[in-house]
Amino acid sequence: MYRRATVLALLGLATSAVAAPAQTPQDPFPTPLPVSDGVIRVGVSEFATLPDIAGVAARMMRLLDEPGTRRLFVNDQRGPIYSVSYDGRTVTLFVDVSDSTWKVGVHSQGRERGVQGVAFHPQYAQRNTPGFGKFYTWSDVRDTTPAPDFTPSGGGHTHHTVLHEWTARTPGAATYDGGAPRELMRFKQPYANHNGGMIGFNPLARSGTADFGLLYVGIGDGGSGGDPNGHSQNLASGFGKLFRIDPMGRNSANGKYGVPASNPFVNDGNPATLGEIFAYGLRNPQHFAWDRKNGRMFLTDIGQNTVEELDTLSVGANLGWNTWEGSFRFGAQGVSLENPRSDPKMTYPIAEYAQRDSLLLPNSAATGLLIYRDTLIPQLTNLVLWSDLPSGELLQVSADRLPNGGQDAIRRILINDGGVSKTLLQLIRDKNATQGKNPATRADLRIASGPNGQILLLNKGDGVIRLVTRD
Repeated sequence: MYRRATVLALLGLATSAVAAPAQTPQDPFPTPLPVSDGVIRVGVSEFATLPDIAGVAARMMRLLDEPGTRRLFVNDQRGPIYSVSYDGRTVTLFVDVSDSTWKVGVHSQGRERGVQGVAFHPQYAQRNTPGFGKFYTWSDVRDTTPAPDFTPSGGGHTHHTVLHEWTARTPGAATYDGGAPRELMRFKQPYANHNGGMIGFNPLARSGTADFGLLYVGIGDGGSGGDPNGHSQNLASGFGKLFRIDPMGRNSANGKYGVPASNPFVNDGNPATLGEIFAYGLRNPQHFAWDRKNGRMFLTDIGQNTVEELDTLSVGANLGWNTWEGSFRFGAQGVSLENPRSDPKMTYPIAEYAQRDSLLLPNSAATGLLIYRDTLIPQLTNLVLWSDLPSGELLQVSADRLPNGGQDAIRRILINDGGVSKTLLQLIRDKNATQGKNPATRADLRIASGPNGQILLLNKGDGVIRLVTRD
């Protein structure tokens, strides 16, 4: 019964009559996510294709709409950043961060290292503004010779993660025409996993407001397992945090960026506390996004062995790791089911699910994030959308009736492919067959927004960017 339920669920064909057992005695969510109850179905079309590198599909990380130049930009984790026309027909290499010209030395070994994030300043295409031509990359690099700005409290020395500022002379040019990037900050990484995360500007902030032009930087806990160095709860450590910085300021310790006076810990009375911190208690933050209806900020954070979580963030929020994993106390034996959500100082998930839910086996990881307030895809309007990274599942909860933890409100979004409901991973495998490639073992699904209410799906299995349609 268990194998049948798992296989059918992964194929998007199981019904609510198919039962599945509890996963483990310490599983806080013994009832798996509903397979068919409340499922929303959408269509997709192939929008654009990024080139392989050495026969391996593009490892897409982030897609951005740059309205000033009427282009989308999407990065391959191994270094290339491509521009994509609004109709998807033209894909152009804009800049390759790994090119030796730039002396960045991208370290892209494995699935967790490489160019983690890209962000374009909101003034990128506006002449005579401070942000004209500026964009940012957040990359794992091989060169560990320069002194880091942030060091771990233990572990080894695998590589560095570096934030760079690039300045294009002509933002609308087909390819980058500026000079070498300027380094802003550097982290010494103790382990190979949980490195950087997303970087981005608040798209709701308008010129002249306090948050305008401030860059949010997601930083993992340093890796290994269980945060062995206690980074995430340590306000003197940069690991396991969401930073907020002024990339063009100069009042940081290294003089290369600014620390906003509005950050929550700037004047906490402890000289060891890092003023860059916006929120803490993070494990492996993947994506963050804002709800344009009310300004609320959301974040997806990958769990340890039990809980995947969708969170809301406020200034100074503590998400609990490694004292808490989701709503549950975390310790050497994993999570405890006693007294969940019992510390009022913590910010607990609005939605969470079991990492080894039978729908998502063999593993899961929460990523991708979009609060959809447009109407182009009406069945998705007013929903918080996110993705399960390996399985290719799209998940949703109401943006107007946020749940208070747990998985009860979570429902699936499946793709209608000629009358058959599929996950993105299944579509990728179908495409692999036409490409003459072995079927992908995982989707690495991410969600992005395009112009005029578009929703685009990224993956690392077949190089295809897909556009979500009504059905």
